Amino acid sequence: MLELRPSCECCDRDLPPGSAEARICSFECTFCARCAEGTLGGRCPNCGGELLPRPRRPEAALARHPAVAHRTVKPGGCAPAGPAAPARP
Repeated sequence: MLELRPSCECCDRDLPPGSAEARICSFECTFCARCAEGTLGGRCPNCGGELLPRPRRPEAALARHPAVAHRTVKPGGCAPAGPAAPARP
């Protein structure tokens, strides 16, 4: 099951379970839209994966399977994204 993390790993901005501003990679690293699209250039600084909008869990399911409470934050924030990797043929 998808782990709904409560904040951006770069700036510690709150990202409640229903937030349309949350972005995740395939490892569920979580960032706000501002950091994901700006500072990080759409790439996860941990794995290099693509950052996409996090799905929102329906309220009924959220009651049975709540978001996690622990916050993961990078000390000092995130470094700006490097150059994009070349496209594969």
